[in-house]
Amino acid sequence: MNILKLDNITYKIENFQPVSIIYIRSRFYYVQNNRQKEKYAVTICNFATSNIGMGQNIYEILKRYWGYDTFRPLQEDIINSVLTGNDTLGLMPTGGGKSLTFQVPALAIDGICLVITPLIALMKDQVDNLRARDIKATYLYSGLTRHETIVTLENCIFGKYKFLYVSPERLSNDLFLSKVKAMKVSLLVVDEAHCISQWGYDFRPSYIRIADIRTLFPDIPVLALTATATPKVVEDIQEKLHFKKGKIFQKSFFRPNLSYVVRYGENKIQQLIHILNCVPGSAIIYVRSRQKTKEISEELRRFKINADFYHAGLKSEDKNQKQQAWKEDRCRVIVATNAFGMGIDKPDVRLVIHLDLPNSPEEYYQEAGRAGRDGLQAYAVILYANADKVKLEKRIRDMFPEREFIARVYEALGNFLKVAVGSGMNSVFDFNLNTFCKTFKFPILPTFNALKILEQAQYIEFTEEIESLSRVMITVQRDELYKLQTDDSRKEELLQCLLRSYTGLFADYVFIQEDLLSKRSGLSPQEVYENLIYFSKQHILHYIPQKRTPFIIYTAPREDLKYLSIPRNVYEERKERFSHRIHSMLEYVLHDKKCRTQILLNYFGETFNRVCGLCDICLQQKCGELTTGDFSRIEKEIYKLLQADKCSLDTIIERIPFSQEKIVETLRFLCDEQFVQVKDGLYYI
Repeated sequence: MNILKLDNITYKIENFQPVSIIYIRSRFYYVQNNRQKEKYAVTICNFATSNIGMGQNIYEILKRYWGYDTFRPLQEDIINSVLTGNDTLGLMPTGGGKSLTFQVPALAIDGICLVITPLIALMKDQVDNLRARDIKATYLYSGLTRHETIVTLENCIFGKYKFLYVSPERLSNDLFLSKVKAMKVSLLVVDEAHCISQWGYDFRPSYIRIADIRTLFPDIPVLALTATATPKVVEDIQEKLHFKKGKIFQKSFFRPNLSYVVRYGENKIQQLIHILNCVPGSAIIYVRSRQKTKEISEELRRFKINADFYHAGLKSEDKNQKQQAWKEDRCRVIVATNAFGMGIDKPDVRLVIHLDLPNSPEEYYQEAGRAGRDGLQAYAVILYANADKVKLEKRIRDMFPEREFIARVYEALGNFLKVAVGSGMNSVFDFNLNTFCKTFKFPILPTFNALKILEQAQYIEFTEEIESLSRVMITVQRDELYKLQTDDSRKEELLQCLLRSYTGLFADYVFIQEDLLSKRSGLSPQEVYENLIYFSKQHILHYIPQKRTPFIIYTAPREDLKYLSIPRNVYEERKERFSHRIHSMLEYVLHDKKCRTQILLNYFGETFNRVCGLCDICLQQKCGELTTGDFSRIEKEIYKLLQADKCSLDTIIERIPFSQEKIVETLRFLCDEQFVQVKDGLYYI
């Protein structure tokens, strides 16, 4: 440890290479590495300044930063396990408060908490939430430049941050590995830990590298977290992460307030509108295509239902606006792909409806679990038509195209990117999937999945739609900036506006909004952009414009086609497991005798011998010997009658060709669930 004394204040500098101090600004110091000649923003920590949370117990931390007096079930158990140094696996359903299980203990101990998570949106969301609570946190992902990555990592080394979030891909980066060794890591957190298991529904090869990180910090505990895991996956997580003194904490997957329902019928839109009209409150509707999100939301608006759409292809500002409107109940219904929901905590969602079937019970449980987090009655509904079975089984062929097709895609990719056989390793290329498929007349979905299989086989890395907001860091000293003379008053105004609008520009990269600068400076957005580019070229600041582009990285030299090898564990074994999950999903939907909660919980290895009493199967069984098929047919006839006019019970019994008992029981169920109303002896919808 090096000691620095400035202005009669003693500072400690840990893991610091020989540097020359250029100048001092507040508690931030710009230093120049004598060997690399690069500038870094560094925080030098005062001896007298204790680390955040040190000396506080977990209840004080919980109250101070989150305002809660008590923990939710399992949270405290997991926290205490971590604080006693145990490797810990926490299985907590969606909305169970996973983040607090590592954020609280990390604040209670000295050092930085390293959090590995696969979702950039979730990273950003959590970092923003921590910063809003005055907790120092930052994140890294593939879209950052080398320079800003170095700045962030150096700041982590010198104690500026308490939490560092990284994507799993970062773990193979030499720069990251060299810097993380110098950090005082106190806790390693693996979010979405099922991704490390080839038995899981979302296996990612990059997660395997987490075990290597453990060797750098053999004495710190690891906390693995997931919302969905089968017994096989639980076992595999512990093995892959080299658990020692391991403890497992599992909360029951049973949601006592959530009613699982499957509705059968060919006219899904009609059913959808009927359900939304019968069940008030906020709703999420999941579909599988981006185009469909827009089409369904437009159809709902035609029926006076306040709806909007959401998918991964939207601009960042559009995503944020739509999310915020929905969170604030200015928009009632979001029609979305599975890109929506992760990290979004809205407790009062009353309905989650799937128009298209998910690929697995794990996916379904996670998405359905976004309903009713406030503990009040909520519904998870699947709308099923006969064609859905064919569509679901077709996904197996799309997800795992023939080996010959995968080889053709690999060969075409090398030609498309002009990579010679034997070369290309670590090369990065912007990549447009649509253009690639048009060039070689490949179908898009099988091609996309062929690229993902090649990624699993570690030939390439295919990163989709990396998005980063514009960022700026001022690279001259403050005095130099003030002395800067320019003939253009508009450029001067932009600089002044930049300084007024954002803080910390001299110490780190700061996210900026060009449209905000445009409004405040009176310049057009194009002028703001051009002037920032000008300042960047003059080395006054470093400007990184917003960028949205997928890219391909060759993680191995391009192979001669005859030597291309897709391992069995990447193709055949994964295909078998995917097929099993698909058929488990179909079994859940098509079963008309067994409690749906039982089916789900048994899939996750949880013994649940009683019935939930809430799902459509349980409620139908309460109605007597009424089959799912009879119920659906009677229900359809009732709706047809009541759409025309209000009807009495006698009229309904007279006009529907089923026994009186079955009609009465169906009506009772529909009234109990508020799908049908009754007043003065007349039924109506």
